Amino acid sequence: MTETTVPRSDPADDVARRDALAARVVTATIDALELFHIYVGDRLGLYRALAERGPLDPAGLAAAAGIALRYAQEWLEQQAVAGVLAVVGLPGPAGEDNPAGQVRRYRLPAGHAEVLLDGTSLCHQAPLASGVVGVARALPAVLDAFVTGGGVPYRHYGPDLRWCIGRTNRPLFLHQLGRDWIPAMPDVHRRLQSDPPARVADIGCGTGWSAIAIALAYPKARVDGFDLDEASIGEARVHAAAHGVTDRVAFHVADAARLTGATTATYDLACAFEALHDMTDPIGALIAMKTLVGGKGTVLIADEAVAETFTAPGDELERFHYGWSALHCLPCGLADHPAEELTRRVLAGTGTVLRPATLRAYARAAGFDDIEVLPIYHDVWRFYRLTRRHPSDPS
Repeated sequence: MTETTVPRSDPADDVARRDALAARVVTATIDALELFHIYVGDRLGLYRALAERGPLDPAGLAAAAGIALRYAQEWLEQQAVAGVLAVVGLPGPAGEDNPAGQVRRYRLPAGHAEVLLDGTSLCHQAPLASGVVGVARALPAVLDAFVTGGGVPYRHYGPDLRWCIGRTNRPLFLHQLGRDWIPAMPDVHRRLQSDPPARVADIGCGTGWSAIAIALAYPKARVDGFDLDEASIGEARVHAAAHGVTDRVAFHVADAARLTGATTATYDLACAFEALHDMTDPIGALIAMKTLVGGKGTVLIADEAVAETFTAPGDELERFHYGWSALHCLPCGLADHPAEELTRRVLAGTGTVLRPATLRAYARAAGFDDIEVLPIYHDVWRFYRLTRRHPSDPS
């Protein structure tokens, strides 16, 4: 047997790598703390107050937002140091450099306001701070799961994670679902525009924005949204009412892998947007979706646009997806279910990084022939149409 010799590292390279990682940890700490300050500004309405009444000094912000003066001062200064807010006026007290004793005021630049406040903008990123806070909230349970191999139910991440997902995806669905995504399947696009009214099953619908967007884009369509999380379904119903689509959109608390028992309807389209990788039983969900659309309907899956193969180190997008995976998506995918369900379930433990080859394996196990990657460019998602031969097709 030939002995393999591991090359010895260069001490100088080791020192350089050490110093680079140490600096990176410090930078990551700064970034994390700044993200928590964005969370504070978002949740307490501080950015909204600055946008509507600014520029403001600490006393003005404290009065406008209903917070304590000393915290208003410290938060404003932190945001200015971080480059999120701009400073207006000179620092007090009065003196040679500031004879009028001007009080320092702060304003929210217009471009920053879109990122932090405009829930309809594709650049709206403030909700990501809520997602990180939600993950932090569940970390004790995640630590236990690392040891036991179990999971962490979605509800343990609290409303912050739910709000993050819903608010982040809302502009994507409202702007792009009916304009770019479904039209990439021309036959489905035509069917949703035609009579008799098409039926759509939105699997893992969360707080409802995908189902609402379909209804808004296709006024003739009837949409049923299904999700296992009761709080999400409650919010989805509120959103549907606010957008005036309750006559065409209905939401149901249901397990994706057991939908054939929850409805007897046949659908023209069954879709799952950024949901399959979180499911305990993704193959069961795909089997249910295949049944829901019968012999003629379409199954559409949108999931993360991860690299096709594992590569280390990865790019920023791969780091972004892996960052969520072991702390949220994997624990949710391994979460406990009622005992009567465990006997028939296989815990897939997919995690956020659902590569095309993995989805293809799931699809074939569910009875599909293959997956087709649709010609849709998107920064973070990839779109798949699951294909199968028509039962009457002898080929």
